[in-house]
Amino acid sequence: MLDFQKYSTTMLTIPGSKFKLCDGVSRRNFLSVGALGLGGLALPGLLKSEAKAGVGKSNKSVIMIFLPGGPPHQDMWDLKMDAPREIRGEFSPISTNVDGIQICEEFPRMAKMADKFAFIRSMVGANGGHNALQCLYPRYSRNGAPTGGWPSFGSTVSKVMGAKNDGAPALAGLQPVCGHRPWGDPGMPGFLGTAHAPFKPTFDGKADLTLNGTLDRLGDRQSLLSSFDNFRRDVDNSGLIDGLDSFEQNAFGILTSSGLAEALDLEKEDPKLRDRYGRGSAKRQADGSHKLLDDFLMARRLVEAGVRCVTLAFSRWDWHGGNFSRGRQDFPMLDQALTALVDDLDQRGMLDDTSIVVWGEFGRTPKINSKAGRDHWPRVSCAVLAGGGMKTGQVIGSTDRLGGEAASRPVKFGEVFATVYHQLGIDVNQVTIEDLSGRPQYLVDPGIQPMKELI
Repeated sequence: MLDFQKYSTTMLTIPGSKFKLCDGVSRRNFLSVGALGLGGLALPGLLKSEAKAGVGKSNKSVIMIFLPGGPPHQDMWDLKMDAPREIRGEFSPISTNVDGIQICEEFPRMAKMADKFAFIRSMVGANGGHNALQCLYPRYSRNGAPTGGWPSFGSTVSKVMGAKNDGAPALAGLQPVCGHRPWGDPGMPGFLGTAHAPFKPTFDGKADLTLNGTLDRLGDRQSLLSSFDNFRRDVDNSGLIDGLDSFEQNAFGILTSSGLAEALDLEKEDPKLRDRYGRGSAKRQADGSHKLLDDFLMARRLVEAGVRCVTLAFSRWDWHGGNFSRGRQDFPMLDQALTALVDDLDQRGMLDDTSIVVWGEFGRTPKINSKAGRDHWPRVSCAVLAGGGMKTGQVIGSTDRLGGEAASRPVKFGEVFATVYHQLGIDVNQVTIEDLSGRPQYLVDPGIQPMKELI
């Protein structure tokens, strides 16, 4: 099992200026950049490896949305109205803006823009474990894994492509620490090392990027960005920066980027846009993730700021009971946030450069149990893709009458990864990464190819 908790964090403390608070007390505040999850100041090594590889700049990005626990495919995007009642469930289908495609009535926004989504109804090859492995790691087998373990998709992209600019990390993970820890896995670097571990702007990390006392109390949100810029100016004037090589200077640029700090400040957004995404709840769902719809907006802002790959986890989908009451809560929230993300990216001219993948670790049983829930079902599940220049407005694959087996075009998890790599401009048949022994490793399992239906 990947130990994604072992990667340390580093704090960079920046003295700030004095402020008069509402109680009239003058206090010195400090600005800290923390929870980077980048192996401390391993950034220079990361940048050197990119330069050595001769990677060119690209605007392509990926947002991976993980639904921890296993979402019920036959209640979302693959309803089985001809099945017996104990399998069919309580939801009804609605038509979409694409002829012949119907989805659950609880996704009316997606129905109105189904031409921007590709619905995969025949995902196969789930390992049956309650973890994010197959949704974050294109190669995750414990048998024959190189020393250090396989790297995640995002870490591999970090290695091969790097960030889109020098003021942002290549990989960011928005998952909170979940009670069931594997559900909070943001995608770890394996044998690639901590230089390619994810930036983790979690709740604690976000707090580290604000002035003590909160910006609301200070009444000056611009202070945060000014503190970064002033610190950079003071260091530049001191001559200290001249003692760093070019790679360390770039790393310093990331750690003190006011652009990154601004991307993490959602208060910069128009309240109407935030309302379009929805706010959700920061409260952790049992042992799963939160329902923080702000994460979808944060993902867009991070991509816009130069982050190459963003991962997030939404809610908790292990519904052994109350499947339909929970669906009536979570389906509309996912519908709102996901469509807002796609529409927002589209309006900004970013959608064709940003691939979006939504999936969980497995599906749910065709038969509804005595608690009105569905149990684990690794045989088949679903995924939804959008953006990235992919061919959308289609359904790929099908399941049988009961929704229990793939009836046509079974799709492996690796095929989705290969497709997204392809849309990023990475040829999975040519590009390799070296493991700790110096042996070149392909990015996906042998024989896996991008999906012709999508490219």
